[in-house]
Amino acid sequence: MSAAIRSLVGVVVLGVALPAAAGEDGQDWDLRQTGRSRTLIAYTAYNNGIAIAVRCADGGLEAVLAGLPAPRDNADTRLLEIAVRDDDFTPQQWNVAVDRTVALSELPAPFARQIREGGRLQIRVPNASQDGRNVRYDLTLPPSGAAIDQVLTTCGRPLVDVRDAELAALPDTGLPSNVRWLELPRLGLPPSARYGRGFSVISCVTRADGGLRDCVIESDHPSGSGFGDAALRAASRARVAQDTPPGAEFRPVRITFRATFSTGDFESREDRAAAREQRRLERELRENREAD
Repeated sequence: MSAAIRSLVGVVVLGVALPAAAGEDGQDWDLRQTGRSRTLIAYTAYNNGIAIAVRCADGGLEAVLAGLPAPRDNADTRLLEIAVRDDDFTPQQWNVAVDRTVALSELPAPFARQIREGGRLQIRVPNASQDGRNVRYDLTLPPSGAAIDQVLTTCGRPLVDVRDAELAALPDTGLPSNVRWLELPRLGLPPSARYGRGFSVISCVTRADGGLRDCVIESDHPSGSGFGDAALRAASRARVAQDTPPGAEFRPVRITFRATFSTGDFESREDRAAAREQRRLERELRENREAD
């Protein structure tokens, strides 16, 4: 089993055993369902260590790249440059998972719809090599005639969405140049927090009075954490200002914002697993020293 697939198993798939190099035969993406009936994953993997997955779990959609060079800093996000088929490279902010060789898309549904046709996928990771140079992956995606569509449908996501072009046109801030925050979303943890940290990305449409409408959870990690619902509640209280030329008619526009959640007095399952592994390593070191 490749390192990338192990990353998907540990961070995303939650225990499903997946074979390496699953998608290199040119067939549809592999589709697996975990023991939990609501968890479905479409994936493909490559001999260079990269694996790509689209996953629906507990109603939450994730698009995942595994097997990347780990980022050099401890930031929660990282910049990746993505080119699909004949498109130019576009910079995208991706979220860093507990396994820091794994990245999760902030806009998984548009990404999944973009790659399901297959073809060339280039991933450029800035400053990722030991000498600080970029690392580039040039992959050929097998087309997914059914697997990705099934994951999207399971998560209640449309197979075609006109919002994709609007979301792709937004800058990293998530706000068009003529929109600014008057009152930022004020985040609160879900009533019963199951995880110590996570994130959600929300998209909304601006109203003439400065409020937001038609807000949608674009991504929510970990799935089932409740962070997306908490971010939606925060969006209902946020306010923006939209600059329009004098006399011009107000035109609603789409915006996005990223909500990051963290609490220092709560240990997630990943936190506890990392702590157990650290204790195991310390015990082995201590036993080795005693043996010497």
